Amino acid sequence: MIKRSALAGLAMMMTLVVAPAAKAETLADALAAAYANSGLLDQNRALLRAADENVAQSVAATLPVLNWAISTSRTYNSATPAPAPQRTSSTTARIAGALTIYDGGANRLAIEAQKEIVLSTRQSLRSVEQDVLLRAVQAYMNVRREREFVELRQNNLRLITQELQAARDRFEVGEVTRTDVSLAEARLAGSQSLLAAAQGNLAQSIEEYRAAVGSAPSGSGVAAPAPVLQSLQEAKAFAVRNHPAVLEVQHSVAAAELSIQRGEAALRPTLSLDTFVAVDEEWNESAQIGLSLGGPIYSGGAISSQIRQLQANRDASRAGLHLARIGIEQQVGNAYAALQVARASAQASEQQISAARIAFEGVREEASLGSRTTLDVLNAEQELLDARANRIAADVDEVIASYAVLSAMGLLTADHLQLPVQQYDVTAYYNLVNGAPTATSSQGEALDRVLEALTRE
Repeated sequence: MIKRSALAGLAMMMTLVVAPAAKAETLADALAAAYANSGLLDQNRALLRAADENVAQSVAATLPVLNWAISTSRTYNSATPAPAPQRTSSTTARIAGALTIYDGGANRLAIEAQKEIVLSTRQSLRSVEQDVLLRAVQAYMNVRREREFVELRQNNLRLITQELQAARDRFEVGEVTRTDVSLAEARLAGSQSLLAAAQGNLAQSIEEYRAAVGSAPSGSGVAAPAPVLQSLQEAKAFAVRNHPAVLEVQHSVAAAELSIQRGEAALRPTLSLDTFVAVDEEWNESAQIGLSLGGPIYSGGAISSQIRQLQANRDASRAGLHLARIGIEQQVGNAYAALQVARASAQASEQQISAARIAFEGVREEASLGSRTTLDVLNAEQELLDARANRIAADVDEVIASYAVLSAMGLLTADHLQLPVQQYDVTAYYNLVNGAPTATSSQGEALDRVLEALTRE
């Protein structure tokens, strides 16, 4: 027999866990919050800005370099004849400049390679965005699933409690044996255990939701499956052309090709311009300008080794592109299979619920007439419970699978979903830095304001 205090505590816990929120939260709301609150997206946006700066640094290598220096020295010579050792001092101010005029195209190729790396990093950010949004979909739907499971278990607990009371009443008048009562008590204890497990699963789903979305879940609204292409082959072809994982590797291959050309440019001569202007403490001026032309004659095979290494890296990137395409096609196929299974399961579960409900109502009616046992009623009720649970799971799985299809195709983005968020512009920062602006220029001042705003966020 269940203690009253235990039942009261259980009822209080159920009330706290599944209390309805004042405003239902839609899946779009959850996705928008996940996009806005994601620390992972912030981290990868910062990595993209770092990649943008590599372009600026490569551009800077093609521009003149000016340096200043002030040097002072004091000389003491004890060998100077009497009456005193000679002491001399000198101070010189110097401005020096250097400009690479020709380097076999190495600097230009470095700029182009860094641009490809920027494009690759942008695609990596898209992949992260898809992961963040898919995790949010899963978290949202799992909270909804577990809440409905808790409600289902609560209803099941109430129904078994009624069946137990009915079994006890019939036992008192001699219609059933003590075995029927014990079966009902055992089933009630099992129902309480399953309810506690469902509440625990809900608590874990809520914590995952907090981590994925950045806030506690409110009441779940209706979530329909995302529209997807009907043809599996069309979806695979689209994914291979547009998925960020494939595009990321394509740009990596292009960067590797440019790196090989840059490595080969190291074998060519380099022409540079060097100049300086200096003045000493006596205001004596000196200046010099000159050209330097040179190149490698023998490096012990180091340059050739570097070129071969770059070629090997290029070959590895090409192999990675092949693997990425295969992997994306597999992801699309798996996502479509999961979607089809969920749809079929939903249809079968609906039929199962209809049949199980009729069977349960009939068995319970027959039991009231004495032609069915308590075990028959409990078993029929369990069949109906399982059918309803299967339908809940199938509906949730269908929604998750539909968004997994979008992710596999490269379409699970804030732009494609038209989420009500301020989307991150991946070109804005690049456009400010790609010309290698100085800190005192107008662009440099704009960059300072952008970085200050990012720091406040």
